[in-house]
Amino acid sequence: MTKVNNVNGAEALIKALEAEGTKVIFGYPGGVLVSFYESLCDSNMIHILTRHEQAAAHMADGYARVSGKAGVCIGTSGPGATNLVTGVATAHMDSSPVIALTGQVSSNIIGDDAFQEIDSFGIFMPITKHNFQIRQADDLVDIMRKAHEIATTGRPGPVHVDMPSDILTGELSKAVKIPADINISSYKPTTVGHPLQIKKTIEAIMNSKKPLILAGGGVSIAHASEELLEFAELLNIPVCTTLMGKGCISEKHELSTGLTGMHGTQASNNLIDKCDLLIAVGCRFSDRVTGKVSEFAPNAKVIHMDIDPAEIGKNISVDIPIVGDAKRILQDLIKQLKKQKRKHEELLKSENTPENSNLNNFNPNPNLNSKFLDISEWSVEVKKLKEESEKELSVTVEEQQNLEKTDKEKIEKIEKIHPKVAIYDLMETIYDIDPELENTYVTTDVGQNQMWTARYFKFKKDALITSGGLGTMGFGFPAALGVKFAKPNANVISISGDGGFLMNSQELATMAHYDIPVVAVIFNNRALGMVHQLQSVLNNRQSQIDLGETPDFIQLAHSYGVMAERVSNSKDLKETLKKAILMNKPYVIEVMIDSGHAVKVVAPGANLTKMIEPENKEPCSEKILFKDMVSKL
Repeated sequence: MTKVNNVNGAEALIKALEAEGTKVIFGYPGGVLVSFYESLCDSNMIHILTRHEQAAAHMADGYARVSGKAGVCIGTSGPGATNLVTGVATAHMDSSPVIALTGQVSSNIIGDDAFQEIDSFGIFMPITKHNFQIRQADDLVDIMRKAHEIATTGRPGPVHVDMPSDILTGELSKAVKIPADINISSYKPTTVGHPLQIKKTIEAIMNSKKPLILAGGGVSIAHASEELLEFAELLNIPVCTTLMGKGCISEKHELSTGLTGMHGTQASNNLIDKCDLLIAVGCRFSDRVTGKVSEFAPNAKVIHMDIDPAEIGKNISVDIPIVGDAKRILQDLIKQLKKQKRKHEELLKSENTPENSNLNNFNPNPNLNSKFLDISEWSVEVKKLKEESEKELSVTVEEQQNLEKTDKEKIEKIEKIHPKVAIYDLMETIYDIDPELENTYVTTDVGQNQMWTARYFKFKKDALITSGGLGTMGFGFPAALGVKFAKPNANVISISGDGGFLMNSQELATMAHYDIPVVAVIFNNRALGMVHQLQSVLNNRQSQIDLGETPDFIQLAHSYGVMAERVSNSKDLKETLKKAILMNKPYVIEVMIDSGHAVKVVAPGANLTKMIEPENKEPCSEKILFKDMVSKL
């Protein structure tokens, strides 16, 4: 802790950020931030000049999710602030600790509709965990300490700090401690589960015959993967996950049943329907997980552990709520269960002594089972469902050889990869390089590319970074750049669709400018595939889904000075990905995939067991030239 005086607001802000351990800031300067960027010249912090503020927020988000520290982004007043909004909302929905700094017009003209003035405070309020506007330079250091404390503790989330230009240029009137000593009396997150609720949970588990664990993103955020695995193995309970929970238990583990929900595995969705006890850890029961709420887990008592009390009972009725940190609750459960298991073993031992066995009138305890928790029949059912599910998820000969070509592809002899095969190729290559996934992160965009990855890529670790709540197209590529700054020695691969990649393709300039070694994989089917699929499922006419034949992604990447290759078969995809990862340079791989292939889905609002295979059909071409529209104008 140090004391500083004779500094202006911008200098104090820089020192406050340094004291919080900030290593990198993602942002874009503007007129009201000139003093901040002037002071930044004297700092050791890295600043990454993004090509759009939305990408700056996504980079800060990716950085935060992997590092566990607050990711910092900054934008100027007005349009700079509004450009941050989508990225901050994405972080908010997925509980990611981002500090979003925005410049603001001078305090004395706020409300006068000055140049580039916007009500940032009002705009960010519903999409942040907390929101500050600094009105005195002397408050700046305290507010920065509070912002980091709020963002990174309890249920993490973004915090917005709005900074009028006169606050940044104004001198502090007194010496201040950095970091500040703070006590936020109104903010005391509950981290320890109530002992009575822990006791009720154990009783419910011991009385169940078909228990199932549903693990969400809260497990990864709490760094509770080890505890989850120990808890599951202690009782031999199967584990399914939400999208945000993928990888919190190895999906190659025998107790893992994979993803659940709208695009979940057959095993997970059916097990939720059949279980008599659902133990939810760190999930929020979104509509993508529950399907038809009235038919979700119809036979189950529900236990819900979450650090945010607002999530408990919000979407699903809960029988046993436990508010607290997932890691701490699981540790307490494991401790109590182990104690009970030892007692059980001691009782068994005492029942089976030689003395007892020689007594003619000895009556064994009829309520004492040889197993601590006897769910053997359930385990058989789980195994059977998993085998059926694995068969459905595996690649068929037809898919491998891509025999399901469209008429156009057959006539023109166009070579493309089946998307399921492409994901297996990516997974196989990544595991060849990093067998335990210890040093690899995969980001995805939103749409079919995300769901193909979620269904077919088996993660051994929580190495998947994706936009789950807001479903933000354009997230995956910039998030990957942020991940790389958090884990500079890791292999980082971004998977995007062509539509999503185009939403932030300008960040190829950022990647090239700083020579950031990330591999950007683009699944190109020249269509908005998920919208096309939904239109088909709902029997709607196809409309506005054709992305046409531009751009040429290889030429686009080359124009930024980034190496790029186009692949259209498994052999080339594997070889190119391996080369790109080992080269450790910025790289774009365009994967030509069939436009007609869909992702297996539960229709919106339907029962989870009613999964349908959408019809594989090519999107219609909708190209109408401007000259043909003129008559309608």
